[in-house]
Amino acid sequence: MKSTTKEKLYQTLLPQIQELVKDEPDLIANLANIVAVLKQAFGFFWVGFYIVKGNELVLGPFQGTIACTRISFGKGVCGTAWKERRTVIVPDVEQFHGHIACSSESKSEIVVPLFESGEVVGVLDIDSDRLNEFDAIDAKYLGKITEIMPLFLSAVALRTSSLLPENSEPIGNYE
Repeated sequence: MKSTTKEKLYQTLLPQIQELVKDEPDLIANLANIVAVLKQAFGFFWVGFYIVKGNELVLGPFQGTIACTRISFGKGVCGTAWKERRTVIVPDVEQFHGHIACSSESKSEIVVPLFESGEVVGVLDIDSDRLNEFDAIDAKYLGKITEIMPLFLSAVALRTSSLLPENSEPIGNYE
């Protein structure tokens, strides 16, 4: 996609995403809708969020092939973006030392950290099945998307609380 076309598409999507999430307080619903918008608009191979829980990133809403469920701090592209507190663009994942291959079809990747009160609370991870898919335009606008609304205010609470209703018995380990 030409950079001018890509930038125009992001500029069109930003206000649409703002409208989509502005009145919805639920973190998971907002993350899921953002993922759907990005996947549908750009046709990326894989789009998803990972949420920080302790010393790991845990898979959140995504669209694409089966994903890695947990990623350790500093590991792979996602863990590196978390550790370095910056967007990481990888033109060729085969050349990224320590890349975690959740799918052999992934060729390039961008990971944008999500901040809440100066703390990384998650990452937006996007993979392409084409080399050199991502650039500074993607970094700029994906960063703006992660800053659109206060949807991450509840991320810290989500990391430390159970997703089960009161008085329910857990079936498995949720922490």
